[in-house]
Amino acid sequence: MPDDPTTPRTAAAADSHSLIEVRGARENNLRDISLDLPKRRLTVFTGVSGSGKSSLVFGTIAAESQRLINETYTAFIQSFMPSQSRPDVDALHGLSAAIVVDQERMTANSRSTVGTVTDAFTMLRIVFSRLSTPYVGPATSFSFNSPEGMCPRCEGTGHVTDIDIDQLVDRDLSLNGGAITVPNFSVGNWYWQVMAQSGLYDPDRPLRDFTEREWDDFLNKPATKVSAGSLNTTYEGLLVKVRRIFLAKDRDALQPHIRAFVDRAVVFTTCPECDGSRLAEAPRSATVHGRTLPECAALQISDLAEVVRGIDDPSVAPLLASLRGLLDSLTDIGLGYLSLDRPSGTLSGGEAQRVKMVRHLGSSLTDVTYVFDEPTTGLHPHDIQRMNGLLLSLRDKGNTVLVVEHKPEVIAIADHVVDLGPGAGAAGGQLCYAGDVAGLRASGTLTGRHLGHRARLKEKVRTPTGALTVKGADLHNLRDVTVDFPLGVLTAVTGVAGSGKSSLVHGYLAKEDGVVVADQSPIRGSRRSNPATYTGLLGPIRNAFAKANGVRAALFSANSEGACPRCNGIGLVYTDLAMMAGVASVCEQCEGKRFTPEVLAYTLHGRNIGEVLDMAVEEAAEVFTGGQARAILRRLSDVGLGYVRLGQPLTTLSGGERQRLKLAIHMAQESSVYVLDEPTTGLHLADVDQLLALLDRLVDDGNTVVVIEHHQAVMARADHIIDIGPGGGHDGGQVVFTGSPAELVAAGETLTARHLRTYVGG
Repeated sequence: MPDDPTTPRTAAAADSHSLIEVRGARENNLRDISLDLPKRRLTVFTGVSGSGKSSLVFGTIAAESQRLINETYTAFIQSFMPSQSRPDVDALHGLSAAIVVDQERMTANSRSTVGTVTDAFTMLRIVFSRLSTPYVGPATSFSFNSPEGMCPRCEGTGHVTDIDIDQLVDRDLSLNGGAITVPNFSVGNWYWQVMAQSGLYDPDRPLRDFTEREWDDFLNKPATKVSAGSLNTTYEGLLVKVRRIFLAKDRDALQPHIRAFVDRAVVFTTCPECDGSRLAEAPRSATVHGRTLPECAALQISDLAEVVRGIDDPSVAPLLASLRGLLDSLTDIGLGYLSLDRPSGTLSGGEAQRVKMVRHLGSSLTDVTYVFDEPTTGLHPHDIQRMNGLLLSLRDKGNTVLVVEHKPEVIAIADHVVDLGPGAGAAGGQLCYAGDVAGLRASGTLTGRHLGHRARLKEKVRTPTGALTVKGADLHNLRDVTVDFPLGVLTAVTGVAGSGKSSLVHGYLAKEDGVVVADQSPIRGSRRSNPATYTGLLGPIRNAFAKANGVRAALFSANSEGACPRCNGIGLVYTDLAMMAGVASVCEQCEGKRFTPEVLAYTLHGRNIGEVLDMAVEEAAEVFTGGQARAILRRLSDVGLGYVRLGQPLTTLSGGERQRLKLAIHMAQESSVYVLDEPTTGLHLADVDQLLALLDRLVDDGNTVVVIEHHQAVMARADHIIDIGPGGGHDGGQVVFTGSPAELVAAGETLTARHLRTYVGG
């Protein structure tokens, strides 16, 4: 007889699925790793940069979960999804649906705001559609993304593009005298000939003397047939032609000099009709409790939460409760200084990750695997406690939470810790420890040894050689700030998220002459770009290969003569499968090596060009021991990128790795002031000491280093601290302390002082 499905044995079998079982993971540098992860628990993955944390968490567990979910959709739906190949792993059991909450910047779509991506604006406009005075009606009437709600002038974007006429012409000159300053319109050029010989105005008269009709024909006349000299052609006003031949094209496709002209000539101005509110007249003027929707959207979220608490109406009571909860969650996670009308594309990576996190806090889903990538990035120590609370609340709802993190404060709350290493790249990829936090402390691993590590306050700070002064800074929330940045020392700019640090440093200091900025923004380049091409290292390597083999250097470039003809030197072949998802497969002809067999036959120090590009920086430094190559490799090692492969695509680097790569390049230049934005991002506790030693060396060589930083070890080792605050948003924007770290610890009353005091005292 068949088993009775109601017997308790079935329930017991279901309850046994309490582990994610990973067997034989070999993605990237992972060395056949097998381990069990407890479900419905908080697991933190630790290890030095490049040890394999992301390969295990994102590249194996999350990737396979998402791939399996995608396979449940029809081929038609799959055709709109990114293709995903199966990770290199023997087996994965016990997976649940994975939601990756990463630090990728949000879309730069001009219609996307903090309010739209969190659904807070949607809730708010429904409230207005029910309660507004005068009554406007459906919620879509309050949406700047719907035809009935958007401002007709700017079509719901809040701004209009205009062209600065004085960037196109010199009004004091005539056409024959070179009045038009637009690229490709110089005297004698074909475009110029059509205008000068159009007969619509005198080419010898200065533009400022044109009649109103002539000026309008010169700028705005639509396409019209004219006789220009001996030719019959089409005439267009200068603005009409510039818009058609330059502005209608993708900016990135323009030649550099034309792109520079467009950036100068095109100005974005606030829409004069809606004053930037994006809405049509009726919805932008309707009020609830005396406030319009644009006024509510412009409020700081922490202030808006108070306004919403004051609205009490039974018809929207459940919605108001949800909106209050959402706004409070945004405030709790340290984003109370944002406003709902803030464009989502302007958020930092850390801010974007926290906004995405809030979207999941109100979800009714359980038994989901949430994957976080350094959720403390951009957070002041004061805010990390709140982040910890949110991670634990996700766990307590019955979810599995996997976190890649370096901060001891987050490691301390873990139910389970997985430590990878012992080193980076080829020296990593092994399981060093798995267990609870107490066991990690006693394990003797690099992470275990550094959990209680504290940097000491400097006993003696450097004496400044001068100062760069910023006066009357009022960008964003800055309140008429005047402050000195001392020269010849290491300065840390501190303060809670949203206090105004970036506005001060990037908005003012970075614009001074001689200041070099290395930040975490993406590096321009294609999937062909890698550390070797970006740093200029490929040049001396190619020349060395060419000299050793008596052939042309161009053969050793995957972007030139030596490229595999099948994949054009990419190493992968991208196949479009029409209605099904496209597939990226390793090129069969070169087996992913990117070069032709003839080129791979040439060797240098016993290695071919493909093998050299597959080497880590530290390994390459042992082979290329002289000249320019040695200098570049040494700088890459100095900034902590010794584990990165020379041919690794730049698209695979994290924000912190990108910043350190930029720093390595700038170190070759003659500079006096370096500006770094959270350089400890992505760094293991052990690597922070190496970074600090590098910053000290830069200062000792006569440079000035300014870092925006939350890490207490950097604060403790700085010569000077500029603390911005006291809070975020309109509660910040002031200099609340300047002086040495020791002075801050001894007498400071700011949030930074409190946490640094605890850090050095612990």
